Amino acid sequence: MDFEFTTEQDMLRDTVRSVLTRHYTHERRATVVATDPGWDPQVWSTFAEIGLLGLTIPADDGGLDAGPIETMLVLEELGRALAPEPVLDCALIPGAVITRAGSAQQRKQLLPGIAAGERRPVFAHVEPGMRPPSAAVSTRATRDDGSWRVTGRKHPVAAADSADQFIVSAALPDGGTGLFLVEPTDPGVTVTAFRTHDGRRGADLTFDGAAAEPLGNPVDAADVIGETIVTAQAALGAEAVGAMSESLRLTTEYLGTRKQFGVALRAFQTLTHRAADMYVSLELARSMSLYASMSLADGIADPLVAARAKLRIGRSGRHIGQEAIQMHGGIGMTAEYPVGHYTARLTAIEHTLGDSSDHLRYLTAHVTDHQLAEI
Repeated sequence: MDFEFTTEQDMLRDTVRSVLTRHYTHERRATVVATDPGWDPQVWSTFAEIGLLGLTIPADDGGLDAGPIETMLVLEELGRALAPEPVLDCALIPGAVITRAGSAQQRKQLLPGIAAGERRPVFAHVEPGMRPPSAAVSTRATRDDGSWRVTGRKHPVAAADSADQFIVSAALPDGGTGLFLVEPTDPGVTVTAFRTHDGRRGADLTFDGAAAEPLGNPVDAADVIGETIVTAQAALGAEAVGAMSESLRLTTEYLGTRKQFGVALRAFQTLTHRAADMYVSLELARSMSLYASMSLADGIADPLVAARAKLRIGRSGRHIGQEAIQMHGGIGMTAEYPVGHYTARLTAIEHTLGDSSDHLRYLTAHVTDHQLAEI
């Protein structure tokens, strides 16, 4: 099995890292997230110029037609830089959904705009109390005189305050779950924006008979939704790996420069052992992130694979985040120092699309799905 990245993949990763290094320091990020819209439109335009926003969009529709491995590399760099731009929420995920479910006309209308950074749709699927990978929703779609309308609530929806269109999952009258395009400006839509503890933005969406256009045919899209959830979980895992890598780097750097009793902290064996344990957690998470992405690259969108990866990465993120703060001491808790912000982002990722407890519960419930060998 070949674990080496191609020259093109290395170039993509290096390009993204170069752009982020040029645009973001901790101080610059703090300024950006504190002002509307919570991300930098100039950086967004740069992402569009280098093809990042159209990463997974087919070439015929204006994208790069890249795969899950490229997505993993890009998300790692976004996590490493703690970049607030909603690349996953407003470009990669909606682009994938429209590619899979949209009609030829809808793809032509929407995908080039996403790749160019001119359109920012958001996939609104998660509802209060939902436990992924479930595709069942309480939001309803009804048809009246040939027109479709949706009624229900979606919460939380990341980056929904920045969206110019919603892709809403809703139960169909004859069964199944369909996908619908809804405009934020429709009188039946209420967008309640909020800030999250990791410095990002989101919204609570309420639909009250909002006008809707079916994405493709109004048929059951459970398979598309399921694959989208697995894809998003793998991407979030890659972002977490990038954040963990930088947290560990900051911690080991601090241990080498901070002195206590006249010597650097790295001279204390207990601390170096704890840093080594952080490295082990990081590599376990990296392995599971690669496993999830390689499975997708092989055409396998398995929720069990995603659950294993999300569980391991969530535990590693919690371990590394907590240890990073502990070994920095009081400075690790300050807003002026970056390590606490990485921990906040890792915590948010763990609780997005199911937390560790949810995935452990899901894996336990499906343990009998595996073949057992008698000894």
